[in-house]
Amino acid sequence: MSEKKIGSRVLIYSHDTFGLGHLRRCRTIAHSLVDNDKNLSVLILSGSPIIGSFDFRARVDFVRVPGVVKLRNGEYTSLNLHLDIDEMLAMRSSIIKHTAEIFDPDLFLVDKEPLGLRGEVQPTLKMLKNRGTRLVLGLRDVMDEPRLLVPEWERKRALPALRNLYDEIWVYGLPQVCDPLEGFDLPASIRRKMAYTGYLRRNREPAAMSAQPPEITRRPYFLVTTGGGGDGEGLIEWVLRAYEGGHLIPYPALLVLGPFMQPERRDEFLARVAKLRRVEAITFDAHMEQLEANAVGVVSMGGYNTFCEILSLDKRALMVPRTQPRLEQHIRIARAEELGLVRMLEDDGAYDGAVMAAALRALPKQNLPSEIVVPGLLEGLDNVNRLVRPWLQREATPSSAASAVAGGRVG
Repeated sequence: MSEKKIGSRVLIYSHDTFGLGHLRRCRTIAHSLVDNDKNLSVLILSGSPIIGSFDFRARVDFVRVPGVVKLRNGEYTSLNLHLDIDEMLAMRSSIIKHTAEIFDPDLFLVDKEPLGLRGEVQPTLKMLKNRGTRLVLGLRDVMDEPRLLVPEWERKRALPALRNLYDEIWVYGLPQVCDPLEGFDLPASIRRKMAYTGYLRRNREPAAMSAQPPEITRRPYFLVTTGGGGDGEGLIEWVLRAYEGGHLIPYPALLVLGPFMQPERRDEFLARVAKLRRVEAITFDAHMEQLEANAVGVVSMGGYNTFCEILSLDKRALMVPRTQPRLEQHIRIARAEELGLVRMLEDDGAYDGAVMAAALRALPKQNLPSEIVVPGLLEGLDNVNRLVRPWLQREATPSSAASAVAGGRVG
């Protein structure tokens, strides 16, 4: 560790093995932090294989650790290297710890997994704890249904980490939507560490930053997005059947298949799209906010990031949440529908084109999210910046930043 450090520093760990959710959430937080503090640098640790496809602001950078992928049986394997998984995890853990040692952050923010993938962050947490670094766990609004999350976290020994290592727990949501740790018999000492920030507002990316938009976007359209696409085949199939069936649908559709969709299914979908006059498809766009902002309505599965974007851009949305392997999306969207923020369509596996066509016809008639008053709904980034500020000034006397978040503490 150098004797004199230039500026303040935040290190963010994103355990990504598949999908885009964790990386996009961490990137949003990092950009907001540097926008609000000109002396701050943020470094993101990620295993995402496509992190290099995203743009990053000045003073935000990333270190990509070797990637792993989760198999259907729940085990992990190396994404690209011919290495045993234990060797791979040891390598990742070493890179993470060494990076933290040199970067010397004022605050270390861990996304979702308290000890990281298979405990890989635990040595780093202990090292930084001894240095006096502020340790924060960031949780999305919904983790999973309690009957699955409680035994999973018990197996991973997550609660001792919350009790003994972490200084704060930030929940990127609101208690009236969901308590991500529902079902746990948490001691008051852990509950006092929790602060609900509200959802993370997303801004529309400047038009100049995106590639040439598809032709279909020059007129009103529905945007259909699967997020990473690894589990979005059902949604795409259902929408395609609606358009292939010749049903009356008021607008054309742009499908964003996602970079992690199986190549065979992606090619099949693209071949079917080529036969349709009112449907176009792309695989991936790093600036989804722009496509969403221009759409008449959004059809999606209900992941955290897309939900934040729909609220931020005030878009009417039809959500078809997945129910496997987690109920996270279904819990979030069912509650959001109760509040009147979106409409949910249950995935029954039948994919009747007439049912989807009827839902698409109704979509433009829905209320806008902004017509529903939910206090503090989109104040997440403002509150994250308030929570961070005291710990980026080492000469200042530490004080509880969470008290600055209106209604943030629970317990």
